[in-house]
Amino acid sequence: MYGPAPYEDHPAYGRANHQDHRTPATSPGVAAGRLWATGAATAVVAALAAVVATLLMRGVLDVPVFAPRRAGVWGDATTGYLAAWAAVAALVATGLLHLLLVTVARPRAFFSWIACLVTVAMVLLPFTADLHTATQLASAAVFLVIGATITGLLSATATSVAPNRSYDS
Repeated sequence: MYGPAPYEDHPAYGRANHQDHRTPATSPGVAAGRLWATGAATAVVAALAAVVATLLMRGVLDVPVFAPRRAGVWGDATTGYLAAWAAVAALVATGLLHLLLVTVARPRAFFSWIACLVTVAMVLLPFTADLHTATQLASAAVFLVIGATITGLLSATATSVAPNRSYDS
């Protein structure tokens, strides 16, 4: 900083006990326990979102997604694997958010961009496989639901777990 110091940095004339009530310029703290508890809750919600979206596609729309049609409305073990991977993805995203909160400027903006781009990649993935168009669309929709759930819940958390950060996006 160039030039004279601002007036706030000088004690007032005649005040011997001047105290500076400004926030120190140290790195902001992150409530890691709350962040990871929220990440665990997000993992549960993401797993349930995967199951519900799969149930919608298979049971309501009658599209054989993530398992052959003969596997029924709930599908096969693949539905469980999908739910487990959704939960793992939420925990990985929580780790990423934690890292960004303690290292970069505008962590919520970076987290949102990264999470959205990963979601888009997952949405596009079914279209690279030799599947029926309905199955491709249904798979993409399930991945979109999972990605939107994780991105939305965790990016909304950033403000409350690191309250001293600046979040202007």
